[in-house]
Amino acid sequence: MVWLGNNNSKRIFIWFVNALHVIALLLLLLLLLSCGISGKSQVLFALVFTTRYLDLFTNFISLYNTVMKVIFLLCSYVTVYMIYWRFWKSFDSENDTFRLEFLLVPVTGLSFLENYSFTPLEILWTFSIYLESVAILPQLFMISRTGEAETITTHYLFFLGLYRALYLANWIWRYHTENFYDQIAVVSGVVQTIFYCDFFYLYVTKGRCQEGDGHGIPIPAG
Repeated sequence: MVWLGNNNSKRIFIWFVNALHVIALLLLLLLLLSCGISGKSQVLFALVFTTRYLDLFTNFISLYNTVMKVIFLLCSYVTVYMIYWRFWKSFDSENDTFRLEFLLVPVTGLSFLENYSFTPLEILWTFSIYLESVAILPQLFMISRTGEAETITTHYLFFLGLYRALYLANWIWRYHTENFYDQIAVVSGVVQTIFYCDFFYLYVTKGRCQEGDGHGIPIPAG
């Protein structure tokens, strides 16, 4: 969850960033009606939110904070259920073939080696930060296999990537105003944003000109 500051301008920024994430989740739910979503990426995101928000049971910050955490958890679980059970017939399993162990094994090891405190909750929180930075890779891999992304898929990825990019702006602002630096969150956010950079370019240069033709955005393979 993005840092909760005290003054109104900071809170407005936080609400805006989280609103982008909610928009991405709503687009994702619409996307479930098609076959362009990676179930494996959504399983990873569900694991991200589950391990990050275990403090729901131990640490109350605010009603807004709690509600947003519950929304993210519920959306992630509902999405996984819809993909693998409700709409399993339209799920593109032939192209959703990324090997999750290639992400889970190194992320798990890194979360034990690089963390701020060797406690269960802190290790799980660190695991969630590392995992979120690479959770989109199965989706990008799936798009590269098909060679094209449906229009609504591109909108979902755009808002999700924009949310993460603004998340970085939040950390830059905190460093500038408070001299606060969270190395794990910042480095992971940079890595995740880099994965979106090529997609952002294609979204801006090719997405707008094809928005009305009923086709998706062509994605170069490899």
